[in-house]
Amino acid sequence: MTVPSIDPQLQIFVDGVAAAYARHPDVMTLPAEEARRVVEEVRRPWRQGGPAMYATEEHLFDLPGGPMRARLYRPNARQRSAALIYLHGGGFTFFSIDTHDRLMREYAARSGMTVIGLDYPLSPEAKFPVALERIVACVEWLVAHGGTIGIDGDRLAIGGDSAGGNLSLAAAMVLRDRGEPDALKALVLNYPGLSPDKSAEAIAKFGGDDAILTASEADFFWNNYIGDAADRNNPLANILTADPAGLPPALFIVAEIDLIAEQSEIMAERIRDAGGIAELNVYRGAVHGFVEAMSVSALAERAIADAADWLVALPAMAETVAAAR
Repeated sequence: MTVPSIDPQLQIFVDGVAAAYARHPDVMTLPAEEARRVVEEVRRPWRQGGPAMYATEEHLFDLPGGPMRARLYRPNARQRSAALIYLHGGGFTFFSIDTHDRLMREYAARSGMTVIGLDYPLSPEAKFPVALERIVACVEWLVAHGGTIGIDGDRLAIGGDSAGGNLSLAAAMVLRDRGEPDALKALVLNYPGLSPDKSAEAIAKFGGDDAILTASEADFFWNNYIGDAADRNNPLANILTADPAGLPPALFIVAEIDLIAEQSEIMAERIRDAGGIAELNVYRGAVHGFVEAMSVSALAERAIADAADWLVALPAMAETVAAAR
C-alpha cells in the first residue's frame, strides 16, 4: 500500500505542530479546558502575520438561547458587504476564532468580503445539536438584521474546516428544511468531517498513529459531539445519511492525504446527482488541516485563493467583485 508523500513545505507545518504538542501531555487525556489551553498555545505561532484589515470588530449577537460572540473582519470600507460566515474546525472540541484568526483575515483580504467568525459552543459540554442550533439562529439573525452592522443579509455564504464544514452543511440543511433555502448562497468546505463512519481502506491508508488526523482521534471527537447513540445516524450530524437536494453551491477543498477525504468525494457526488452544484478541488500532498499552514505553504495559499476566487465568481456575490477588485 503506497501512501502519497506530504508536500515538503507542509512537512514544516506538520513537524512544527508535532514538536509543540510533544512538550505537553496528550490533549485527549486532559480535562477539556486544560486541553484547549494547550491547543491554543500550540496553534498561536501559525496565526501570526498575514493581511491587515480595514477594521476588526468584536460583536455579541443577541440570539435565542443566549448571546453569540462573533468577530468581524472587514477588508474595506463597504457599507453593506457580502459576508462569509466561518466556523473553525477542531473536532467540535478544540480551536477558536483566535486559532483561525489569520485564515479568516486571508479570506477577507482575498475575497473583498467581510468574514464573520463565530465562537460557537464546544463539546463535550455542548452536545449535538446545541452548536448547530446556535449557528442557525445566528444565520437567521444576520439575514434579518445584518444591515445594522454593515452586512448584506441577502449575500451570505458559510464555510468551515473539518467539524466546521460539518456544521456549515448541517446549517444549510436546517434552513432548507425550514423553507429558507436562499438564506445561504454558498458553502466553502475545507476537508469537512461528514460522518463518524470511515472505510477500512481509509483507516488503513491514512488513519494510522502517524497521521495528522488518526482514526482514534476522529472517534474521540465524534464521541464528544454525539451524546445519544441514535444521533450517530441523524442526518444533521452524520451528513452522509442526509438528503443532499436543494443545497447552495458547494466547494470542497480536499487534502489528498487525509482520513476523511473520501467523505468529501462521496458528498460532492451526491449533491451533483441531486441536481446541485458541487466542485471538488483535491490538493496533492496536502494533509488534514493544511490551510492553517499558509505562512509556510504555497499549497495552502493556493487553496485559500481558490476558495476566495470561487466565492466572488458566483452570481450571488457579483457586486463584491466590482467593489473589491
